[in-house]
Formats: sequence, C-alpha cells, structure tokens
Amino acid sequence: MMILEEPEWRERAASHESQVDAWINPHLDRRRRGIAHPVWDFMFDYYTLSPAKLRRWHPGAGVLLNGDVREFARMRGYVVDESGARIDESAIDARVIESTVALLQATAQRDAAFGCFGRHEWAMVYRLAQDDVRHSSWPLRLDPDSIAEVVESAPLRCTHFDAFRFYTAAAAPLNTIQPTRATQIELEQPGCLHATMDLYKWAYRTYPVLGADIVADAFALARDVRAVDMQASPYDLADLGFAPIRIETADGRSEYVQRQRDFAERGQELRYRIIDVLKAQAGVHPLPAP
Repeated sequence: MMILEEPEWRERAASHESQVDAWINPHLDRRRRGIAHPVWDFMFDYYTLSPAKLRRWHPGAGVLLNGDVREFARMRGYVVDESGARIDESAIDARVIESTVALLQATAQRDAAFGCFGRHEWAMVYRLAQDDVRHSSWPLRLDPDSIAEVVESAPLRCTHFDAFRFYTAAAAPLNTIQPTRATQIELEQPGCLHATMDLYKWAYRTYPVLGADIVADAFALARDVRAVDMQASPYDLADLGFAPIRIETADGRSEYVQRQRDFAERGQELRYRIIDVLKAQAGVHPLPAP
C-alpha cells in the first residue's frame, strides 16, 4: 500500500480542486441564473456525478493517508483509524468492478471503427420539426431536407446503445445494427466517441476504487470529446465558440475522422489505466470477454 503524508496528499487535493473548479464553477453560475448550455450541461445532466462529488478529492484503493485525516471519516467509502485513512474494503462492489472490467476489456480488444462520421446527432433530429429537437432554442445549420439527405447518404453505423436510443423513430431503422443494452459488451468499440466519453461514467461508477485523479482525467477527456461531438452535429453553435465540423462535406468528414482517431488513442490509454487499477487494487477477476 502506498503511503501519502499529509503535505503531499493535501497538495494533490488542492491541485485537483483547482482543476475541477475551472469546469464546475461556470456550470454552477449558469445553473443559478437559469441559463442552459447545449454542450456543457450534458456533462452534469447525462452523467450523474454531482459537481460537489467531482470536486471532492480522494486517493482510491491501495493508498493510505497519514496526518490529520478526520475529514475522511465523513466520506462514504473510507475508514479512519490509528494508521490513517484508506478505502473501506466493504464498500467495494465486486460485481460492479467485474462487469466494468469485462466491458472495458472487450472494448479495448476490439478494432476501432471510424466510419460513422458523427451522424448520430443528425439521426436524433431526423424528420423532426425544429420545436421538437432536443436543443430547440439553438438553430440548425441546415434545413430539414438537407439534414435528411446527410442521414440518408450512407447507412448509419452507430454501435453505441446510449446514442442509438435517442434516434428518432424514423432514423432507427436506417442503422445497420440495432444496439441494445444486452448487446453493449458485444458492440462497444474504441473508435466510438461515446464509448470514450463513457470512460468517465465507468470511472465514477466504480467509486471508491478509482481515485479522484483518474476520475478527473476521464472527465477532461469526456469534455473534449463532447465539444467535438457537438461541433459535428447539425446545430449552429458558433455563437458559443464551437466552430462547426461540417461532416456533410468531404473535408469535414476527414477532420472528424482525425479527431476520432486522436480520441480513440487517448481513450485506449485511459481505458487500460482504469482496467489496471480495477484489477490490481480491487483484487477481482474480470468476467470473460465475449
């Protein structure tokens, strides 16, 4: 077990809080003023970790904190005794760890696919009136017929259930496969932007095993991916500083694939970090990959 003395862990905690404050403070300010944001609200509405919990630093498994650790006595998933503070082994849900490792390993071992061109957001507004789209207060860059043309220009190839389930009723049959929650472990692949974003979900879902530093790294990556995801969407968000990636053009598709490849590489690195910590520190055996 790694031992951290108080000056070191307090420095880490302060650095973590400073990093996270840059993300959450603008969100909290907008929320107080009742201002919605079509890009960043997703990070706190779709993903369920509260800003306060994201900000709260903790070391994760395999670390013992020395010094004045009384604050950890009030933190769920931690125990404090004469030796210091550490995670409470009884707080580890082995089945959650096993299922998470199984999904992440299956995803990591699968070839990345780069042929979707981010058209899932287009499929979510396909054949809908402006008032019915999710971000109806923001204009669409193209008219409905042009959006339909983009959707229909080639078969949709979404492999991620949590994107596919938001397709319009008219768009769902156009997808080459029909993902379900039950087939997620069979279909998830590392080229998918949403699979990369969801590393954040798997990181906080396995609390308290993964420390706050990895969770923050996962949030940072998911945040970068979210920006590109919406830049490639049919929404016009230029006034918010999100220049469009025009996937309706050859140049836009090329740009999207390059971003997709970069995220896949970053995602694989983080995915293996998460797998390694869950397996080594939690002491569980992963379920067999399909």
